Amino acid sequence: MVGSGGSLTRSGLRGREAELEQLQALIASVARTGSGGLALIQGEPGIGKTTLLAETVSRAKAAGFSVGLGKADELHHIVPLSSLAACVLHGDQPLLSDTAFADLARNQDQRIWLVERLAEAIEDRACRAPVLIGLDDAQWADPLSRFALKQLPARLRTSPVLWMLAGRLDPAGPAEEIVAAAADALPAVTVPLGPLSGAAIRQLAADNLGEAVDERIRQVLDGAGGNPFLAVEMLAGLGDEASGDLVPSTLVLGVRGRLKSLHPGTLRFLQMGAVLGRRFGFYDAATLYGRPPAMLISALEEAMRSGLLDDDGDQLVFRHDLLRQAVYVDVPPSARKALHREAAGHLVAAGHQPIDAVPHILRGALPGDEEAVALLRRAAEDVLPVTPGLAADLMTRALELVPSARPLRFEVGEQAILCLTRAGRSREALATGDRLLACRPPLEVFGRLQAALGGTLWNLDLADELRRRTESALAVGGAAPEAGARLAALRALALSRGPDLAAAREAGETALRAATATGDREAHVLALSGLGEIAQNAGENAVAREHFAALSTIDSAFLPEEIVAHLHMDDFVSGGRLLQHAADNVGTVRQAMVLWAQGQHDLGLGRLDDAEADFATMERLEDDVQVPVQQVNARVIRSRIALLRGDREAAREHLAAARERLAVKPNPGNTAAVRFLEAVHAGADGDFGGAVDTIRQVQREGHFMRWRLLRDWVDSAIRMALRAADRELAEDLAAQAEAHAERNPAVPTARGIAAQALGLAKNDPALLEHAAATLEASPRPLVRAAAYADLGQALLAAGRKPQAVAALTRAHALFTESGAHAAAARLRADLDGAGAAGGRAVTKQRPMQGWDALTASEKKVARLIAEGHTNRSAADLLVVSPHTVNTHLTSAFRKLAVNSRVQLAHLVMAVPDADRS
Repeated sequence: MVGSGGSLTRSGLRGREAELEQLQALIASVARTGSGGLALIQGEPGIGKTTLLAETVSRAKAAGFSVGLGKADELHHIVPLSSLAACVLHGDQPLLSDTAFADLARNQDQRIWLVERLAEAIEDRACRAPVLIGLDDAQWADPLSRFALKQLPARLRTSPVLWMLAGRLDPAGPAEEIVAAAADALPAVTVPLGPLSGAAIRQLAADNLGEAVDERIRQVLDGAGGNPFLAVEMLAGLGDEASGDLVPSTLVLGVRGRLKSLHPGTLRFLQMGAVLGRRFGFYDAATLYGRPPAMLISALEEAMRSGLLDDDGDQLVFRHDLLRQAVYVDVPPSARKALHREAAGHLVAAGHQPIDAVPHILRGALPGDEEAVALLRRAAEDVLPVTPGLAADLMTRALELVPSARPLRFEVGEQAILCLTRAGRSREALATGDRLLACRPPLEVFGRLQAALGGTLWNLDLADELRRRTESALAVGGAAPEAGARLAALRALALSRGPDLAAAREAGETALRAATATGDREAHVLALSGLGEIAQNAGENAVAREHFAALSTIDSAFLPEEIVAHLHMDDFVSGGRLLQHAADNVGTVRQAMVLWAQGQHDLGLGRLDDAEADFATMERLEDDVQVPVQQVNARVIRSRIALLRGDREAAREHLAAARERLAVKPNPGNTAAVRFLEAVHAGADGDFGGAVDTIRQVQREGHFMRWRLLRDWVDSAIRMALRAADRELAEDLAAQAEAHAERNPAVPTARGIAAQALGLAKNDPALLEHAAATLEASPRPLVRAAAYADLGQALLAAGRKPQAVAALTRAHALFTESGAHAAAARLRADLDGAGAAGGRAVTKQRPMQGWDALTASEKKVARLIAEGHTNRSAADLLVVSPHTVNTHLTSAFRKLAVNSRVQLAHLVMAVPDADRS
């Protein structure tokens, strides 16, 4: 009888001809079309997933694919990037070198940045040859690899990249999540592997035995249930008894038959390896065994001769995970727990990272094990920047291991609160903090815990509760100076949402002095952030810029706030320079917030198409990391853009989305923005009474001009008030605009809008003329266009037709250049009514499909990609984010009805030269 340790080559494909043909067709499709594809091979353990995946990889190599193949591991399923590392570092031509990947792993403070860097490396390789990236045992993929794999297939859908996953059946498992995320973006097929037929199993047995299958063997094979791996192992272990509770008893039967003849030392060595995982180091197993490695060489050789282990040159590997589990199940449960705990200690002592020991800690630590708690805390700190959800899970487990009577529980709980908040699990963080506070901690600890909960409460938009708690903790006293400074800064931040901004400013300045005195960086960041928020809410743009500039100097993650502060000052030159700086330092800045700043920049400059793409991309990135910050305001702006363009359906969809997102982030600023958008929609429908009622609802939350998003839109509010004959509201709004201008004398937009608002309220053409002249110094074309439109209307009413036509023509040109087609069309009607020359000219609307449907930016991106540029090189040339390039490219592919860069190149080449620009 031939032993089962031999490789299952083509014999392992018995009965899988149809599945292999399906995968072969996908390989051919990716190679032919130049677009991406994804396949998931699913089935129970031992059903042949790995063999089918290996054959598919072999065929892809033969077809000229560059291949990266990896295997996830059960005991390393929480180590960040461990699964994806296997895919991109292995193969004849690794996608990344060990050095490049190590650099990536060291610097990936942000998951979004990490995914883009990986995408760039894969995209670059795909420009030279089609790529296959395969991951076996995907059910054990680590969280960070899962995150990346949920983004990458869709991100690279226009490149010839084939993603191959193999995993166990699990409707809610990682592999299914990855397929679901990519399903709408590229062809995705699931290849279920069921039991082999009796004929295929008998053929498989004949292949391995080298002889005909008699009735006795046929009866044994019936117990395999069509599972090829179990069948082969049973053939090798005939004659022993079955038992076991974690793996199929038929497998334990076969493996025990083979273990039966092993030397006891070899069996013990295998058990140590099984505790360490499917892949393990020889030295680590020897250490856990308590024997010198030299004394275990004979045990290793016997284990390899038996077909249980392979040696890949770096580590020992159980030939199949079912073999490891069959060995593992024979270790008594209490012994397993103790061995796992000992293994954790040995791994750390040998220089492994804490996260490498965590799987063993989770299996072996008992309550009161402070060394295990310390390891979990170190591991959580290491992974927090890239997998905050994992860090939160580790700290939750660490807290469970600390008995309630020990002081350490408060220290661990504080770290757990911070990790849970960072992971977006703020409700859980608040519940954890409140349970700890209910234990009546010492006053110093009480202050620390309340400070830790500050970010939690702010994220939950519970500003009043944050103020109440910080004031209570400060009044009680007893906090350390650093904690006291943080509490004071958090109180100022909470007051920024309140009605008394003067008191808030005083609290912020006091907090900043305390932060400076203690030298606590976190307190300093909180104090400057609070002062910046207070100044912006008060409409003091220069002061806000000063605070946010200081804040971004301390922490570059706050660069987007500084950029937006410059834009509020009409300083688009500095804003653009800082956006370029952010693009050059993407690993240190919050990418979604950079896109928010970019969107504000493009919107201000009247680039409606680009602003729409920026905000859509920002929302996608926030969805990816599940941290919604600006989604409400982004949808409000996108709805306004759609109305300016004349797309009422899209405008209503964005309004509905803004309402949905308001339920998640119901702070006063978001509420005011959504309510005003509702008023705008009511006005667009002719319901000016309803519009005014809604605007007054905004006013009840605070003066209209307090809400920074609405300051440039006060003219719209005044027009609606006048249409509803509510002059009192119009005059109130104009007075607010005037007060805002007085606070910002160096901002032309603020001064011009104030004059425009007053001119509208008083129906004064001279004031409107002054407004238009003042706004010539503003960099915001849409604001200038609105002012000229109001001036033109007033001049028409005054019978000054020539001057009116000039103003309306100027407004029409500005709206048209910005892509505000609906606004331009309304002015065209006014010009026609005034008998202006060129009355037959019609504002041209873009079609829905074809080259002419593309925006100017989409055409630029399409041309660059057609020329062979990657997303990164195109982004560098256009001075935008690669994420924005991806958004433009997605839109272009949809409008052009193409699926790959190859098809795009052919289409672009067919476009006449005159039409390409």
